[in-house]
Amino acid sequence: MVSKKGIVLTGVMLAAITGASFVIWLVPQDGKTTFVVTDFEGYLDGVRNIHEILQESLHAEYQMLLDGNVLPQEYDIAADGTASQITAEISRLVTSEPPAEWTDSYISYMESMRSFNSYIEETRVVSSMIAGGADASEAIQKTEELKEESEAHARMSDESRP
Repeated sequence: MVSKKGIVLTGVMLAAITGASFVIWLVPQDGKTTFVVTDFEGYLDGVRNIHEILQESLHAEYQMLLDGNVLPQEYDIAADGTASQITAEISRLVTSEPPAEWTDSYISYMESMRSFNSYIEETRVVSSMIAGGADASEAIQKTEELKEESEAHARMSDESRP
């Protein structure tokens, strides 16, 4: 009737549930994360490097979408991942609390990343239009404008560095 294996398995499951409940109880629930940054130039450079890598990889995927080498559904997956990473980087910049002399540069770079997120959303519109067989020329033009806007904010960030 009752096997030793079943009793052990039940005991392990109860221990895992109890342990997980205890861990959840110990974790703070306020959800506020603070990053302590002392090298604001290096920190901004690191965020910029991540942003550039994400831009290059997504641009390559987008070109393959336009060339017909990637399905719209595959592109949407890549775009979703990139957008969430960009949003995380924006959050990191917001919580880093730069000193007054770095504020303008940080704000401009956050605007660059927000424009890039808008670019990503517009490329998803293009992807949807391609999937539906519609003419996407206007949306493609809009993506280029958003990309240029993102680059302009990045230049403004560089120019406003102390």
